[in-house]
Amino acid sequence: MIITILIVLISLIILVFLHELGHFYFAKKFGVEVEELGIGYPPRIWGKKIKGTIYSINLLLFGAFVKIKGFEDQEGKDPASFSAKPLYQRAIILVAGVVIFWIVAILIFSFVVGFSSIPTAVPDDFEKQGVESYVQIYTVADDSPAQEAGIIMGDEIISISKQAEDNVEGSTVEIDKVKQVQEFTSANSGEQISLLLRRGKEEIEISLVPRIDPPSGEGAMGIGLVRVANLETVWYKAPVVGWKITVSQTKAIPTVMIGALVRKIKGEKVTDVQIVSPVGVVQIMGQALQRGVGQFFMFMGMIAVWLALFNLLPIPALDGGRLLFLLIEWIRGKPVSHKIEQAISGVFMFLLIALMIVLTVRDVIRLF
Repeated sequence: MIITILIVLISLIILVFLHELGHFYFAKKFGVEVEELGIGYPPRIWGKKIKGTIYSINLLLFGAFVKIKGFEDQEGKDPASFSAKPLYQRAIILVAGVVIFWIVAILIFSFVVGFSSIPTAVPDDFEKQGVESYVQIYTVADDSPAQEAGIIMGDEIISISKQAEDNVEGSTVEIDKVKQVQEFTSANSGEQISLLLRRGKEEIEISLVPRIDPPSGEGAMGIGLVRVANLETVWYKAPVVGWKITVSQTKAIPTVMIGALVRKIKGEKVTDVQIVSPVGVVQIMGQALQRGVGQFFMFMGMIAVWLALFNLLPIPALDGGRLLFLLIEWIRGKPVSHKIEQAISGVFMFLLIALMIVLTVRDVIRLF
């Protein structure tokens, strides 16, 4: 368990460090002074100054950072300051970190599809010689029979059965299609059934009672299902497939999030989207690692795409928010007052930190 957590944390640190490296590279390229590039956050454990930049390793190993001169002080006059550079150069420095996430995603997806089969969502009528499919759980609703029974996201359903009662023979259905699960559950609502699940390398059996009248959008067990097939790609086509997967994920994530937001505004219950804290991300990545290296890297690629999109949100304190201020500067012909920008960014940073604290407390409680 400790090794799994360490692997996940190191992977996330590398991902964030590469993002900061994008800012770092173009800042250096445009002659902006970079004061520090660090892994983790202060207090500093080790640091070495090379050509004016301190390269450091810090105690709080939750990510990485780059300290660029004039990045926070938009009124600086030093020619080596970020704020003194042309608007287009400042925009490139900001966008570079975001683009790195997409590049990393393409590389990860290309690596996975080039050297192993890739788990791909397929319809129930999908058939391909030599390719086996399975049904996987991708969401578990809160306070549902599935959650109370101990089912978690990522479990694969091998079979579903109903125990014999009153000398009546029981029934077992081997599962490889979503429709089979839905039909069996519907036929046995209100009665105890058993699911044989594959979790990583283990097989476990869980019993539960599907609800007769479940909340809207949840289903009798409270799970979301997807049929998955492990599809192989010849190695020389891997970069193209990696690119297509990245583009597909970039389109899909906003679509799903906006759809969930619309349903939430309408008062509908949203079960297919869950917002998690860093603790939740580490937990999900740990589960992915237990299911195999391929699935772990696929999830890493999805996180890279999500971080790219998240950083582009026009929220002050994020790269997208800073780009928004640059856009306003371009329209107005002069920058927004440093005090106003700092005040707005400070408020949004406080709100983001508060949200992370709330989500972290929730996810820690769920662990226990």
